[in-house]
Amino acid sequence: MNGLESQVQRIAEPIAKALRLDIVDVECHGKGAKTIVRVFVEKEGGVGIQDCEQFHHSLGRALDVADPVPHAYRLEVSSPGLDRPLKQRKDYDQAVGLNIRVKVHAPVQGKGTVIGQLTGVDDRGITLQVSVRKSRTSQRVVLEWGAVAQAKREIEW
Repeated sequence: MNGLESQVQRIAEPIAKALRLDIVDVECHGKGAKTIVRVFVEKEGGVGIQDCEQFHHSLGRALDVADPVPHAYRLEVSSPGLDRPLKQRKDYDQAVGLNIRVKVHAPVQGKGTVIGQLTGVDDRGITLQVSVRKSRTSQRVVLEWGAVAQAKREIEW
């Protein structure tokens, strides 16, 4: 997270908390008047458009007062969607029992991506139960946090 994203996060947190929302991520892209500030929020039971509108309005006013962006910018607030990246420990905790897709920094069994059911999360990393297609069995794969480049829920349609 860069400096601007951290500033926006600090300003947004108390507003989100007051509205019973959780901030999932903050992204800032572009330069000058083309800067886009994106804040992704969620809450138990799901985020509705009214939640996003109310948070957008309150955060917009707070950002105008604090002025972390010294020029024009566009503020976007939305739900992160089902396939959003898992970023924080609580994201992984909530995904236990679900299938996830993990991109790793170094290949695991010759693959840069591991797909399996998330069966455990601890201070050292995550544990997946991965299907072995040829033998129709599964195996346990343990990944340390440092090995995980990115993880997302694996959505099956």
